[in-house]
Amino acid sequence: MDTDAGFIAAVEEARNGAAEGGVPIGAALVGKDGTILGRGHNMRVQKGSATLHGEISALENSGRLPASAYEGATMYTTLSPCDMCTGACILYKVKRVVIGENRNFVGGEEYLKSRGVEVVVLDNEECKQMMEKTIKENPELWNEDIGV
Repeated sequence: MDTDAGFIAAVEEARNGAAEGGVPIGAALVGKDGTILGRGHNMRVQKGSATLHGEISALENSGRLPASAYEGATMYTTLSPCDMCTGACILYKVKRVVIGENRNFVGGEEYLKSRGVEVVVLDNEECKQMMEKTIKENPELWNEDIGV
């Protein structure tokens, strides 16, 4: 596993989401100085939310910050970000997105790259297994989460 604190926090968040009966996607937003600004996990099931994906949760938990705090930050996420989360990363000028895995779902990676965002895919086994288990055991939940 990657030893970066941001990625470790994202994986912990994904585990929390799974333990709560939700979709196991976690994220952490790390500032330019290496400080975790916010972390969170997909809370669509737990909060009955249409939009509270992992990356959005991490942004929400960062609180209201000046634009300069987001600009140049890194978003760590356990799964390739969907279009909504991709857009949020672009809106807040996140410079780098580190993805745990993209075998179960490929989101807006190419769009991020086209907008100058560095994209790193770790191909992490634990992230893959958490998503595979959810997709197999709860396909309706997963389909709802990705808008199918």
